[in-house]
Amino acid sequence: MSLNCNELNLILNEINLEGFFIQEIIQPTFDTITFRAFSCGVSKTVLICTGAQSCRINLITKKVPKNEKPLRFNEFLKSRILGSRINSIKQLGLDRIVKIELGHHGENGDENFILYARLWSGAANVILTDSDGNILDCMFRRPKKNEVTGGFFKPEEKTLTEDDRKIAEEKFPIRNFADFNFNDSNNQKEQLSFNEKIEKYYSESASNLSRENLLEQAKKWYSVKKSKMISALQNLESKQKEFSNAQKLKHTGDLILAFGAEANGNSIDCIDYEDGKPVHIRIDSSKSIHENAQIYYNQYKKAVSGTEALAHDIQMAQNKLKELELEYQKIISQTNVLKMEQLLRHDTTPKQKIEKAHPGLHYEIDGWTIIVGRTANENDELLRHTVKGSDMWLHARDYAGGYVFVKCQKNKSIPLEILLYAGNLAIYHSKARKNGSADLYYTQVKYLRRAKNGPKGLVIPTQEKNLFCKIDEAKLRRLDEYEKSAESI
Repeated sequence: MSLNCNELNLILNEINLEGFFIQEIIQPTFDTITFRAFSCGVSKTVLICTGAQSCRINLITKKVPKNEKPLRFNEFLKSRILGSRINSIKQLGLDRIVKIELGHHGENGDENFILYARLWSGAANVILTDSDGNILDCMFRRPKKNEVTGGFFKPEEKTLTEDDRKIAEEKFPIRNFADFNFNDSNNQKEQLSFNEKIEKYYSESASNLSRENLLEQAKKWYSVKKSKMISALQNLESKQKEFSNAQKLKHTGDLILAFGAEANGNSIDCIDYEDGKPVHIRIDSSKSIHENAQIYYNQYKKAVSGTEALAHDIQMAQNKLKELELEYQKIISQTNVLKMEQLLRHDTTPKQKIEKAHPGLHYEIDGWTIIVGRTANENDELLRHTVKGSDMWLHARDYAGGYVFVKCQKNKSIPLEILLYAGNLAIYHSKARKNGSADLYYTQVKYLRRAKNGPKGLVIPTQEKNLFCKIDEAKLRRLDEYEKSAESI
C-alpha cells in the first residue's frame, strides 16, 4: 500500500530536509532513487520509490548499493542537481505530489530547479524541471502524457480549507501498524517515529521491494532454474549409462571374428570363451565377417569417445549446480533489500547486455570448445586476444564469412566430428550458406599471417588443408540446443 496524503505530510514534517545539500545520488533500482543530503554535520538519506503499491518518500538508514552500470536518470540528476541546496520540500495540497525546490550555483551563475515526485500507484514518476516548468528529464519517459524532455509540467497547488483537511483525515487515516511486528518491545515501538515505522514496514513485508516478497521471488527463481539443470544433468547421466557397455561392444566384435566361420545367415550362435555362456549375435549377411565386426568396433570407439565427452559435460553441469546454490544462498542471506533486488535483477539481465569473456559465439561440444567470429571486428579481436597458435582456424573458401576456431587440447587431435561441427558453423556464418555446402580452409592459427594493408581481420593462411562440408541440419539443431541449455544453466 502506498502512502496516503496525510501520511505523506507527516513524513515530510519528520524528515525536515530544508537547508540540506545533496551530496550523493544513487538509483539502485529502475523505480527507486535515493539522495544523501548533508548539513551542519548531519547526514540523511532519503528514498523516493515509485513502485506499484509502494509509492513513498522516507529516510532510510541502510547503505544503498550502486548499480554496476549507472542508470540514465541517475547520471542525468548527478550532472544537474548534485551539490544543490534544498530550499523547500512540501506536498501540493492533497495530491500526493512532492515538490522539492532546489538552488544550484553553477558555472553560469545561480540555477533553480524543481524536482517533482508524483507518488500515484500506476502513474508514479519523478520529474525534474526548470523554474518555469519546462521538463529537463523524467525517471519514466511517457510521450503520451508529454512527460519527456522539452515537455511541460507545473501542477497547481490547491488552497485547502479546514473542512478539506478534516474530510481527508477521516477518509485517509494515518496507519498505526498495530498488527505489524517491528521486532521491538511495546515501549520501543511507541518511541519509533512514523518515518522509522515506514522504513521497517516496507523493507519487511509491504511491497515488491520487501524482504518477504524478494525471498519468494528468489525461491521461485531458484526452484525453476534448479529443476531445469537437474533434468539436463539426468539426461547426461542417462546417456553415460548407455555408453557404459562400451567394453561389451568390443567383445562382441571379437566374438564375430573368432566364430565368423559358424555364421548361419543373419546370426552367429556360439559359446562365449570368457564366461562359457551361449551367445546369439545378429549380423548383416550382406557384409563380410570383418565388416560386421568393424561395425561393433566403430560403436565401441564412439562409446568410449562419448563417455569421455559426457564426463566433461556432467562435471560442467554439476559445477553449475554448485554455483546456483552459492548464488541462491548469497541472495537469501542478504539483509539489505535494495541489494537483494539488485542480485535478483542481475539474473534477468538481457542476453545482449551480458558481458562475455570474448566476442562472438561460444560452444562446448563433446568436451571441445568452438568459437565463432561473425564480423571483421570479432574476427580481429579473437585473433588478437582469445585464440592461441595451436588452435584450429576454419573459413569458407572463396566466400566472405566469419572465422571459426576450435580450441586445442594437450596431446589430443581434433576429431573429424568436431571439425564437421566447426565446418557447419563456418558455412552457416558465410555467404555460402544458401549453397548448403562449401570447401573450407583449415589450419592452425600460427600459420596465419595478416594481409599487408588489408582490411581489418583479413589473414592469409599457409599450410592449409581443404575440407568439403555439407550443412547438416541435425548438427545445427544440436548446436542450437546447446545455446538454449547454456542459457538455462
